[in-house]
Parts: sequence; C-alpha cells; structure tokens
Amino acid sequence: MDPAYPVCAQKVEFLQVRWQSDPCYAFYGVDGTTCSILTYLSQVEDFCPPRLGRNHTALISHDDHTQAEIRTTLRPLYEAISNNSGLAMKFIRARVERMSERWTQAGVRMNKTQPFVWLCLPAGSVGQRFEAMVERGGPLGELVQWADLSCSFLNLLCVFCDRSSLIGAAPGRGSCPIQRPITFDLIYTDYHGLAHLQGAMGLAFQHYQCHFRILDSFGTEPVFNSANYARSHGYKTLWGSWGLQPLQYMTMFPHTPDNSFLGFVSEEGLCSHGERNNLCSIFSLKKILLETCKTSIKVPKKGYNMGPLRKYHVFPLSLQLFVGLGFPYEGPAPIEAIALGCIFLQPRFDPPHSSENNDFYKGKPTTRQISSQHPYAEEFIGKPYVWSVDVTNSTEIREAIRAILSTESFTPQEFTCVGMLERVHGYITHQNFCSKSAPTWPPESALKVHLGPLGQSCVSVCRRSSLLCEPALFHHLNTLSATVQEVNHLFPSYSPWGRHCGLQQEPLLFSCAGSDPSYRRLCPCRVHLPGQVALCPDCL
Repeated sequence: MDPAYPVCAQKVEFLQVRWQSDPCYAFYGVDGTTCSILTYLSQVEDFCPPRLGRNHTALISHDDHTQAEIRTTLRPLYEAISNNSGLAMKFIRARVERMSERWTQAGVRMNKTQPFVWLCLPAGSVGQRFEAMVERGGPLGELVQWADLSCSFLNLLCVFCDRSSLIGAAPGRGSCPIQRPITFDLIYTDYHGLAHLQGAMGLAFQHYQCHFRILDSFGTEPVFNSANYARSHGYKTLWGSWGLQPLQYMTMFPHTPDNSFLGFVSEEGLCSHGERNNLCSIFSLKKILLETCKTSIKVPKKGYNMGPLRKYHVFPLSLQLFVGLGFPYEGPAPIEAIALGCIFLQPRFDPPHSSENNDFYKGKPTTRQISSQHPYAEEFIGKPYVWSVDVTNSTEIREAIRAILSTESFTPQEFTCVGMLERVHGYITHQNFCSKSAPTWPPESALKVHLGPLGQSCVSVCRRSSLLCEPALFHHLNTLSATVQEVNHLFPSYSPWGRHCGLQQEPLLFSCAGSDPSYRRLCPCRVHLPGQVALCPDCL
C-alpha cells in the first residue's frame, strides 16, 4: 500500500459494491471493474496513485480566471434575461429597464472593478411557486432585490443560468466531484438554491461554500446557523443550520448586524412630484384607522390595491399618506412610498411580534422582537416621515395625521443606486470568508467597546449610543483574560453572579443578537455613515 494514499484500498472495495448507487460513477467511466475503479479514484478523485501512462488531469478543465470589466450599459443583462418569459423574470426585466439610466450613471460614478459573479434565481418546483405568487402580490420584495442585485453587477458573466450545467456537475445524486473548478468569485443564491447546489455539487460543495452569498429576506441569526448548536439548544428550524459565516446571509433590511445588509433601491425620482391632494391610501381595512383617516384626510372609495412595488413607477402622485395595517412585515413598499412623497403611518405592536407569539415568524431563524410593522422605517428613518401609532387610539392617529400633512419626500442614501453600489462594492472588495485568518474589515480603528447591562443584546447596547454592533470585530474582544471558555452564543460576556468573563470558542457563534438575563454582553460597536448603516468612515 502506498503510504501517500492510505484509503485507496478501502475506496476500491466501496465502489466495487456501490458503484451503481449513483449514476455519476458510470458518467466518469466506472463499470464495476477494478481497472475502471482505479482509473476513477486516481483521475477524478485523488484517493489512489496515478496510473502509469494515463493523464491524471484529463478530466479536470482549468479555465482562465480573468478579471471582469466595468460596463456602461445594461444591454448584456437584458440579453441574459430576455429569453425567459416567466412572470418573475418579466417583473425583473421591467424593473431593470425602468431604472437602467440611473444604474448606468451610478456605475460610471463608482468606476470600480468587480469580480465574476453568478446569480442563481429559484428554479424547478420552487421557481414555479415563485411564478404562481407574482400575480397575487408577492414575493415581489425578493424579486425587487434580485433585479437590483443584477444591476449592481454591470459586468455579469452569466445570470439566471441552469445551475447544474454551469457548475459542471456530473449527472446523478452528487456523490462525485464536479467536472472542473468553478471560476466564479461569488455565487449569489437563496436558501432553495443553496440546497440545489449542495445536491448538484456533492463533494465539492463544502470546498466552495465560502463563495456563497445567500439572499435571506428576514435574516439568520448565529444560533440558528450552527446545526449542532441549534439542535442541542432548541433553535432548530427548517431554515439555517448551513454552518456558513453569518455575514454570508444578505438581508433586505438591516434586521440584525450579524448578517450583511444588501438592501435594494427605491424608485424615487422616476417621476416628478405633482400637487398633493391630501389623499390617503388604505391597503386593507381596520375600522378605527379607516374611520379616523376619513375624518382627517381623503380616502379613495376603492383604494389603490397595487401590491408591494407592483406599480410604483405609476404611483398616484396625489397620495400623501401611506397606511400600513400590520401586514406584510418589513416589505419594500413603505420605502418606495416615502421616496415618492408619502408619509408612512403604521401600527405599533404591544406586545412585540416574534416567533413566540406570531405564526408568521414561527420557524424563521430569528429571535427578533418586532415592535412595529416596519422596524427599519421606525428606527432608521423615523419622524417626520414615519409615524408609529396605537391603532386603537383615534386621538393619537388624528394628531399624527395633522402633523404629517406638510412633510416632503425623503430617500435614505442606502436605498439609492449609488448607496447600494457603495455597499456592494465594500462587500465584494473586503469580505473574504475563504481566508483562515481573522477578518480585517472593518478595521480595528472602527472598534468602540461597550459592556452592556444584564439581559441586553449587543444590538441594543450599541444602538443606545447611536452605534451599530459589528460582528466582524468580535475577535478583538475575544483575547482578554477569562475564567470560562466555551461554545456559547452569549460570549464574550461577563457574569456578575460568578464574577467571571466568558470567551467564545466557536467563531461562527459570535452574535450581536444574543441576550440573556444572566449575562452582560461585551460588545464591538462602531459608528456608521449617515444614511449607510453597512459602512463606517474607516470602511471606505
């Protein structure tokens, strides 16, 4: 036995019995004979020594990995999506065409070199469910994000392609390696696409998983991301448990800083703001809110049922008040409405909604407490553009409406084309989840250390000081002297009961969101740019 290949004989015995268990073995020439098995194990996999007279790399194709170039037109994107006639792709194509000039101008201003990127929209049965839901109003928020992410990369090499052929997966159940190295720097997909890639890539999946970026509308907290920890601590759900770096999950809003905030672009500025007629748009009916609106501002008899972002490029410019009635949660619609001159009036939740008391959040990989229909709008925009009210208190509603009538439009910088490009460029330039070294971005100079009170998460601790928790800086705090080291999503932290500090043993569990009444969290906070929470002054 060759000591350089200690498991060769074991692998040969396995395939002699199991070579028909997956069609991929036959695809690579295995027919059950010892000769074909040894050829496969030496040429395709690397478990056996090379055979004399055979080319060990014959089945591996190494494509040249050249740098992508900046483009000043979205024409290649049009061409990539023009052959798909599905409703979801039609929605994306219409949005891309509508916003193409703004994206092109923003791209020229940025003038940054970008990597090769592969975007994986839902396909197969999952894609069909997406298609069926488009005409009923959702998942339009997700499609908006896919469209804007596509525009962020003006130099797409390939978009919305068949995954199996693009990654060179052999036909079968994923037991064999892929046919050639993947030449993409980054692969953007969602949870469904991630499961598909795992099945198609087989043994290569773990090797390439650091290249994945997961579009995840509501976010995945670290306690749900680690399969073993989630299972043993009661956080197991249908989602999560992939063991990725939490910052690889990319959210629609900055729900938790444990994930990367990808966002989208508001369609403000696509049409001029005409005269306002104090018109209120009600999208469903809660009697007290509707009746109060009627006494303070005009309400259309039939309303405008456009669905989130469905027709905002023709949004009635006479509207001044956009009323949320509790659902859907955290969608793009309020940001679009505010950008077009509306003020957002929404219900305040008491008690807050969460997975413990709300069916919508049950099973989602988050422990967040939702204090209103749109927490981002409430916390990061606020008055005078966003008003959160007790919907059972007609006096509070009426006073809010009176204050609203003189307010102008507003768009946060992070929801403009330039803002999204700044953010995406920062991520693709500085986030490196394939490195074994500790992260260096944001730089240590951005770190502001805070010790929180008992029971508060680092999200709350940092926010009290108008700062943001930055999980990539946790490792700077995890070097202090400590009396306890363990795998615990609450660490690093201080326990006053035992008067001991605890450090984190598993970096995947560094968590801004974690909290417990027994611990004071040690938190890595940082400032953020005005209107751009994902970036700090030292980040650019």
